[in-house]
Amino acid sequence: MGSYINLRGHQVFSYKWPHDGEAVVLLHGGLSQTSHWDTSVLPAIEDSFNTFGYDRTGHGFTGDRDGSFHFDFQRDEAIAYLEDVVKEPAHLIGYSDGANIALMVAIKRPDLVKSIVAIAGNYHHNGIHPLPDFAGFIPQEDRDEYASTSPDAPHTLDEKIKKMNAIWKLEPNIDQSELATIECPVLVMAGDDDVVRHEHTIDLFERLPLGQLAIVPGTSHILVKEKPAIVQTLIADFLSDLSYPVTRMPIKRTNPVI
Repeated sequence: MGSYINLRGHQVFSYKWPHDGEAVVLLHGGLSQTSHWDTSVLPAIEDSFNTFGYDRTGHGFTGDRDGSFHFDFQRDEAIAYLEDVVKEPAHLIGYSDGANIALMVAIKRPDLVKSIVAIAGNYHHNGIHPLPDFAGFIPQEDRDEYASTSPDAPHTLDEKIKKMNAIWKLEPNIDQSELATIECPVLVMAGDDDVVRHEHTIDLFERLPLGQLAIVPGTSHILVKEKPAIVQTLIADFLSDLSYPVTRMPIKRTNPVI
């Protein structure tokens, strides 16, 4: 199901769950990997969509490169993957950093994006509650998983965590005006006790011309694992009908004149 591909000179670990439906690309979170989607999100789409995913550079089974953790690098890598592997416009489902990357791709290359599910994303680094500095402790199970998957040396896990924590304090930096240029439907989703500030999540939703909003009760930033059935239902419902929502009492939206 997963194998290495040559993506513009770099060996990237790629997955595909074949189906004759439209293309979906899974964009995992920071310091995570595609295999973590297997039980949390994949069941919502694998029977209806031609699904792709890949471990970003420096994540999972894909080795690191200079500059790979910066968001511009990750955006451009996603664009390359869409162009060279998917080869058609796709629905993007991104979690955390993956959600930010999906938004950035839609801004730079709207022709490649049909819709976005942005789970627990923050378009600007000031949109999250302060993160604690990395104190050096990593659970042994995380070290074991890293040693068994990453082609990079085991000690590089500590280096990557320090690097990513430093970047999260400065990135992403999506300009608010750019959000209004995203013309595809976007489902914004977050936990009700998310590390992403509620006001930031709502601001993202309100700046998107075709945005929809879901706050999942009883969850944190890890909502995809805490309430997977609800997350899957929301994703499946959103992707089943991407038409403009017509409601009985619209406030933000304007119902079409019939």
